[in-house]
Amino acid sequence: MSARAGGTRAVVVDDSRFMRTLITKLLEEGGVDVVADAADGEVAVDVVAEHAPDVVTMDIEMPRKNGIEAVEDIMSTCPTPVLMLSAHAEENADVTFEALDRGAVDFVTKPGGEVTSEMPRVKRELVDKVRSAAAVDLEARGRTVSPTRPAQASARGGAAGAAVASGPLPEGGTVIVGASTGGPNVVEDVLAALPRQADLRILVVQHMPEGFTGRFAKRLDGRCDYEVREARDGERVGPGQVRVAPGGSHLFVDDDRADRLRLRLRGGDRLHGVKPAIDHTMSSAAEVVRGPLTTVLLTGMGRDGVDGMGAVRRAGGKTIAQDEATSAIFGMPKRAIEAGHADEVLPAHGIAEGILNTLRN
Repeated sequence: MSARAGGTRAVVVDDSRFMRTLITKLLEEGGVDVVADAADGEVAVDVVAEHAPDVVTMDIEMPRKNGIEAVEDIMSTCPTPVLMLSAHAEENADVTFEALDRGAVDFVTKPGGEVTSEMPRVKRELVDKVRSAAAVDLEARGRTVSPTRPAQASARGGAAGAAVASGPLPEGGTVIVGASTGGPNVVEDVLAALPRQADLRILVVQHMPEGFTGRFAKRLDGRCDYEVREARDGERVGPGQVRVAPGGSHLFVDDDRADRLRLRLRGGDRLHGVKPAIDHTMSSAAEVVRGPLTTVLLTGMGRDGVDGMGAVRRAGGKTIAQDEATSAIFGMPKRAIEAGHADEVLPAHGIAEGILNTLRN
């Protein structure tokens, strides 16, 4: 389901009247038409069925039926892109990721009630996220991840990557994966399909707010063969390790020595409206990485990663873009393809094998 030509129509769900009023005000000031609201998940399912909005903003903790249960019901009865509104706290990260597993397309941190100088930024982020979520192709997303996908057990020891190891494994190499809306589950599946024996050094840049990337890294660590951590400034990353760019910081590669990458975290302005930005990580890697380098650009709106992929390709690295049929939002990959920066265009389920193919000697 995509936003209609007449504009984005939204339903706001939250058990707090104040929060429903605030979110509605911010969205309508940003040009989004809020057609209805609901105070709990049970009412939300009926309201969504009645109004057929382009997108739903969904609170998590609510009486009678919580946000996760409501997402499941909406996806089974009247599939509609759902954007979760999560409190900016670590304890909410796990349930937020569970909502993504159940069918939600993205999440955003809930705006605070106080009026501050940050409110224009908060409104812009909320409106952008709502419009991005409304543009998600649920059919394409369904080809990538089942809304009821079970949690995968840790595959330490090589089981996860066995399915794609159809040829000789590469002897090391560096991989950078960039993703935005619709990306977390795809990133997870790609990493889970890469065998540890390939000795890859992997960097992940997923557009995600501060406070959630650490939990995302922990989640990935339990579902793939590699050691996954949130990146730290100044650390070196070697074979068999994955580092996730922290929300709120740009991730750069500034040295490659003794088979280990040195990482730098920097603040500064957002690029393409995001921080971390995929372009910064890919472009810096293109300048310093020794040996085989492959970059992958997954689903997401906008153009982050396009210039970075171009830099990698000019430096002799290989580039892969996710195809339209499996992209929740065919924005970033499409622009990379149109710019001539993608060596290969692959469906989500073929990306891990594609990475290995580019790195094989």
